[in-house]
Amino acid sequence: MTYTPFFIEGPERPARWLITCDHASNMVPPFVGNGDLGLPSADMQRHIAYDPGALAVCKLLGLRLDAPVVASNFSRLVIDPNRGEDDPTLVMQLYDGTIIPANRQVDATERALRLDRCYRPYHAALAKLAARPDTVIVSVHSFTPQLRGREPRPWEIGILHPDNERFSPHLIAALQAPGDLCVGINEPYTGYLPGDAIDTHGTKMGRPNTLIELRNDLIAEAAGQEYWADRLADVLPQALATSHL
Repeated sequence: MTYTPFFIEGPERPARWLITCDHASNMVPPFVGNGDLGLPSADMQRHIAYDPGALAVCKLLGLRLDAPVVASNFSRLVIDPNRGEDDPTLVMQLYDGTIIPANRQVDATERALRLDRCYRPYHAALAKLAARPDTVIVSVHSFTPQLRGREPRPWEIGILHPDNERFSPHLIAALQAPGDLCVGINEPYTGYLPGDAIDTHGTKMGRPNTLIELRNDLIAEAAGQEYWADRLADVLPQALATSHL
């Protein structure tokens, strides 16, 4: 079977939303370490390798919004599509206390291989889908409830955005309105990372966008994935309406 670095669901769907999942998969392509980064299977199931639950939410959300979904098909440990090409963390050697054996001595040739066969095809597919003039990009990620040696993270959902982003504040307001959620604003990560996927395809292009972080224990099972897809499918159109974008 031929390896493909991304997959798309519903490219013909008419909604102006574009749902993206940068860290959808823990796949290691066969041309990278013969499909093995040198990590135990248990580590490849952790958040260091991909965003557990995020892809399922994306697929369900795409159906509910009648929107296309584009997702990566390689582990973030192979190369991180949510980093700029010049970012020093593009190929991680250490993540949450775990050394990545196959990445310890990645040279320029290996880095170029991963860029050409994984990273750039994914971004090209995303760019093509985002080309519609009125596109609103919704990037869905998940985060671990607690990093090793750190305090537990209380947020159920985080919305990440740069200071001047026009859509995300309306989404935050819609999520906060019922008063039943712990919503992180630029938590558990900063809302602006130059060269990341949202910056490249959303902010720099003037497209409305948001990056959603869901706590992965809440979307580990089908019921939680359905719940969050339903909730997001409700609040995203509300936020777009109030934003007048």
